[in-house]
Amino acid sequence: MLVECDPAIKSIIVNINSENNEYIIEDLDDSHLVVQENKVQQLKYLLDQVRLMSSVLLIACLANIAQRLKDTIMEPERDSDSDRDVKD
Repeated sequence: MLVECDPAIKSIIVNINSENNEYIIEDLDDSHLVVQENKVQQLKYLLDQVRLMSSVLLIACLANIAQRLKDTIMEPERDSDSDRDVKD
């Protein structure tokens, strides 16, 4: 079966295929592949899993960034006068 996709999706498919070479019959160009017809549904499932994992990782990264921003904003400012008093 001929599959047309953008280069990013093609790269994911090639990566999935690299594990056991059971999906791609022929790599035609940057956006076309011939894949085994009986493996198309399984390939779609695996692509959905990759997308889901990417979403989960993105959410985790954003949560981490948000927490760091919150920690930075909530951090009490140092009083420069009190720092000098301790040094004197």
